[in-house]
Amino acid sequence: MTSIITTSAEAAHSLAVSLLSKAQIQPGATIPEHPVKETTPTSSAPLTFSGKSVIVGVPGAFSGTCTVQIPGYINNYDKFKAKGVNEVYVVAVNDVFAMKAWKEHLAPTGTGVRFMADDKGTFTSALGLMFDATPKFGAPRSKRYVIIAENDKVESIFIEEDPSQATITRAETVLSHLT
Repeated sequence: MTSIITTSAEAAHSLAVSLLSKAQIQPGATIPEHPVKETTPTSSAPLTFSGKSVIVGVPGAFSGTCTVQIPGYINNYDKFKAKGVNEVYVVAVNDVFAMKAWKEHLAPTGTGVRFMADDKGTFTSALGLMFDATPKFGAPRSKRYVIIAENDKVESIFIEEDPSQATITRAETVLSHLT
């Protein structure tokens, strides 16, 4: 009986995750306006875009691959700016406290890279980039992706097939796509 209930609960959870995500956003699409948080639990606002921006979506603050990937963006921030990027955002389905602590851990002397908490996953879901990460993280999380945007329009998008890897979403790879 327990296995039937467990199987049913897992099936319902997978269905709920699939319903959360729409079709994946594509080049030319407008980035949806859904609130994220940067400084406090009550300071939510949509991301703002002016000129070229880079949005780096990761499955989780402090997780292994994410903690290896994001220093590339911090260390190459000036190179992104030199390529005309106005903002570099790191977005994860985490709370604002985790994102602030992770930023302080990765950049104790500060960085221009902005760490954004999508605590309810509404921004990530609207992008169609949520996946069922329950086995590892206990809940749905963001796929590993990078969006290069001009104002609020997607210019390019790179999505890792395996979210435990950072290959096409590495800072150095993304820099090579910027003109």
